[in-house]
Amino acid sequence: MKRKTLLLLIAVCLPIVLLAQEQVDLAVANRIKAEAFQNSKVMDHAFSLTDLYGPRLADSPGYLKAAEWAVKTLKGWGLEDAKLEKWGTFGRTWSYSRFAIHMLEPQQTSLIGVPLAWSPGTDGAVTGEVVLAPIRTVEDCEKYKGKLKGKFVMLESPRELTLHLEPDAKRLTDADLAQTAQAPEPGQQPFGPRRPGGPGGPGGPGPRNMEEARQFRNKLSQFLKEEGVLAAISAGSMGDDGTIFAAGAGSREAKDPLPPTSIALASEHYNRIARLLEKNVVVRLELEVKAQFHGDAMDGVNVIANLPGGKKKGEIVMIGAHLDSWQAGTGATDNGAGCVVMMEVVRILAALDLKMDRTVRIGLWDAEEEGLVGSREYVKEHFADRETMALKPEHSKLSGYFNFDNGSGKIRGVYLQGNDMMRPIFEAWLAPFKDLGATTITIRNTGGTDHQSFDAVGLPGFQFIQDPLDYMSRTHHSNMDTYDRLQKGDLMQASAIIASLVYDAATRPEMLPRKPLPKPQPRREEKKEEPKKN
Repeated sequence: MKRKTLLLLIAVCLPIVLLAQEQVDLAVANRIKAEAFQNSKVMDHAFSLTDLYGPRLADSPGYLKAAEWAVKTLKGWGLEDAKLEKWGTFGRTWSYSRFAIHMLEPQQTSLIGVPLAWSPGTDGAVTGEVVLAPIRTVEDCEKYKGKLKGKFVMLESPRELTLHLEPDAKRLTDADLAQTAQAPEPGQQPFGPRRPGGPGGPGGPGPRNMEEARQFRNKLSQFLKEEGVLAAISAGSMGDDGTIFAAGAGSREAKDPLPPTSIALASEHYNRIARLLEKNVVVRLELEVKAQFHGDAMDGVNVIANLPGGKKKGEIVMIGAHLDSWQAGTGATDNGAGCVVMMEVVRILAALDLKMDRTVRIGLWDAEEEGLVGSREYVKEHFADRETMALKPEHSKLSGYFNFDNGSGKIRGVYLQGNDMMRPIFEAWLAPFKDLGATTITIRNTGGTDHQSFDAVGLPGFQFIQDPLDYMSRTHHSNMDTYDRLQKGDLMQASAIIASLVYDAATRPEMLPRKPLPKPQPRREEKKEEPKKN
């Protein structure tokens, strides 16, 4: 009798348990996998963004051409309201069309180098001697005052290069993923791996924070211009084997002074010149840079498009990646990879004609490399101002945002960004992809990319755990960030997973659970320098 009662109780309770579980349509997941793996267009998108339109420095002509291509392509797949949406004033825009550098003495040879963004070009080919003048502080400038006119100035001490005994690329192991899945100890910062920012301009990393760095950069630029140097040369950050990590020397802000022509050299070539100079051997270079400024107050634009929903079309599930890149490569892994995956996601959903209750919106962001600017301004315009936490009506309509921006590596899981209510949801959503390696869910946060713009105003925003591959060792902000570093299979896997998650979110009966609203984050006022006393 007891056994019959128990079985009856199970029969009654089991449907309730099943209803409480997250629903996943495995038939749809199977269709998405088939489209993503058997009819993939992801590398076609990658060709256009990298080989054809790269590099895509924010709001440069290359960026705008790529953005226009993306709008046209999204419209062709049936997305609605595809447009370039202005977010505000970007400032100076810059591009270059020619770069050539040669050593003339003591021997003729071509050198590997990259011009740094927002620095002017030369007036044709210029020649001159090289001096080594390491400048890390404003006080260092005084040591070289009156000694640099008409010279190529190497601004960093040479760095000893070491032999690579470990591979540049890495897949996450089970042990790595197990460690990532662990919550931080109480009192510790909740961050998992954080993406470092790009390398600085001439002079190397001297100041301790961004405002000090800006002030130092401006003072150094002014000093070098007044000295009349031919060009400032740095050593390409931490690169070797011909890889140069290079970003900007100048500023996009029209109020900031322009630097002289500024370039980064491959460390091996930089070090050779430094050794010659240390032995009192005269080194002469020839340099030609054609660089253009396209305006001091250019508008910034994001790419936005919608795949309309059904009965809940006013509610939004959003995906995104940043479209801009640096100038040394063609912006393939940072972040052409994210853009082509997210474009493939909406292509798959449109091609399968999947009926979703909520609207799916894609955003390809501008000026991420300058501080998440495009996505932050979009969030401020549509959802909330993080400085005041004054909410817009659309804030209640966004179910969640998914971001892809950690290189070409396959998805291994997701950062919950402190949102523990999402754990059982992601567990159910990722279950069909366990055999593709997407298994890890961590309460930890990750930083450095556009999901933070959404998370900062209390919206569910997520970035995926990805295999690092050679992202930080070889391609991130470097001249090696090209199409050939993209891994087709990884991008196909990511496209299938995100398309399935987006479908699940867009058809879920309820919107995604949210953390409590954060407190306002007032902007820090810039410290004004006091005038020097005589």
